[in-house]
Amino acid sequence: MKRRCIDLHLRANSKDMLMTQGLIERAACFGYHAISIPLPAQFEDKQIAMLKAACNQVRLDFVSRVDFKPRNTEDLMRFLRKSRRRLEIICISCDDKEIARQAAKDRRVDLLSFPSLDYHKRFFDRAEAELASAGLAALEVDVKPLLVLEGPPRVRLLSNLRREVAIAREFQVPLVVSSGVSEARLMRMPKDLASLCYLFGLNETEALDAVSTNPNALIERNHEKLHAKFVAPGITLIKGAGAQ
Repeated sequence: MKRRCIDLHLRANSKDMLMTQGLIERAACFGYHAISIPLPAQFEDKQIAMLKAACNQVRLDFVSRVDFKPRNTEDLMRFLRKSRRRLEIICISCDDKEIARQAAKDRRVDLLSFPSLDYHKRFFDRAEAELASAGLAALEVDVKPLLVLEGPPRVRLLSNLRREVAIAREFQVPLVVSSGVSEARLMRMPKDLASLCYLFGLNETEALDAVSTNPNALIERNHEKLHAKFVAPGITLIKGAGAQ
């Protein structure tokens, strides 16, 4: 069966529709089936509608997403209460251990991101992975730094990624690999994106799953949550035959 490939992190400026349209068209030409362009934390529904319309023109599905960097755990909880039922994907950017732990165990969080290149601010350790495994969050890896870094910084990042991916494997935390790029010249075809995963220890099947099966699973899980009749996982409101 043909894989449904997704880039969950094209970092286009949603207010610059000309540039955004260029990235969307390139993604379609490259063979992606769906993409996500992060919205601002204070987004409007019309922004989602505009991006969906642009994607529909080239037969791409648009996945609504926000990348949120909380100031503290209270800020995180407020955002999740407000936004969970409006978005298909919520990614929490973690540069604080307390926030990382809270995000990992909260089932409303889909993706955990550790963008810092500083080893001391990358908190995806065994304790974090255990919480994420129970909480259903996935670990997202953007490949952009691998494309633009050189020398020792690139070597250090690869070392961190190998360690984090090994921990994710051990605790069965799904891995999602995205581009994280904002320029068309840095975009890669799905198989090329997956091939970069070999650098941090994934085999062929795991690498392809990271750009197809794993992001698809997140989206499908959340489609149910966004339905008006959703109550809780496995519980759906059904109108009785005799109800008025």
